[in-house]
Amino acid sequence: MIERIWSGQSALYLLLLPLSWLYGLVTQVLRFSYQKGWKKSWRAPVPVVVVGNLTAGGNGKTPVVIWLVEQLQQRGLRVGVVSRGYGGKAERYPLLLNENTATSQAGDEPVLIFQRTGASVAVSPVRADAVRALLAASPVDLIVTDDGLQHYALQRDFEIVVVDGVRRFGNGHWLPAGPMRERASRLRTVDAVIVNGEGKAQGSEIGMRLQPGYAVNLLTGEKRQADALNDVVAMAGIGHPPRFFATLHQLGLTPQKEVAFADHQAFDVAQLEALTTSGQTLLMTEKDAVKCRSFARENWWYLPVDAQFGEADRENLLQRIAALAADRK
Repeated sequence: MIERIWSGQSALYLLLLPLSWLYGLVTQVLRFSYQKGWKKSWRAPVPVVVVGNLTAGGNGKTPVVIWLVEQLQQRGLRVGVVSRGYGGKAERYPLLLNENTATSQAGDEPVLIFQRTGASVAVSPVRADAVRALLAASPVDLIVTDDGLQHYALQRDFEIVVVDGVRRFGNGHWLPAGPMRERASRLRTVDAVIVNGEGKAQGSEIGMRLQPGYAVNLLTGEKRQADALNDVVAMAGIGHPPRFFATLHQLGLTPQKEVAFADHQAFDVAQLEALTTSGQTLLMTEKDAVKCRSFARENWWYLPVDAQFGEADRENLLQRIAALAADRK
């Protein structure tokens, strides 16, 4: 229902407009307060790059964060990552991740980023505290924040907004009548706009696509072509599950069933075992897989995806960001 409202297919958004206007007023006043210095923000001693969204829901932000961290690491930079840690509840903050950190503590996205990149990752509702914790723990040349575009208490040197090329900004209204955290005009003030969807970028926007890899067995690590899996039941607990299901269809898979869960939802073994019958395969996103590895079954697989860019856009973006670290040394 919410997708229909936000996409403009339902007039029910009219009932939510008063709350939407209130949300917009509060967010605009908050940003203005930071701009004028009425509310204090903190500047880190190293460059901070924000990768965020203007809208609620999955736009492909986490794959962009992973790609950016890996690319900067290949250029010799020591990159730290900070996150709010949605879906996790730690006993104390800031929380520095290690190999034993559970998604119930840190959230699924920070754990996924840590496992994929090996970068230092810290989570805290106050992102400045997470940055301080990273800097105190080990040398860092640059910080990437996973989300946090609207977290103005932390100053930033470079802002990247990731946009869903198909849904873009829906009906254009603020939450909850629409998907917007900030108006689309905010794009004029950021340093780069990345559009997730081949051929969907407009003007100076940077086109990006998510390239699926081999399906990976959660229990054994075995890899297979996704279309080699038999009797697949697909599940996704991400911001926009239809994108995952569409990817499977593009790979030639026709799942027996497609099950969508809420973003950041916690799972238990009985809940997921009930999704399949004997001989069926459960296929999930990598973000879901990090929450399920401790109780995985032999028929559970996940499909990783990687952000891919055109060569010119890729090099231009990386050079601009890497130069920030060089300038601050």
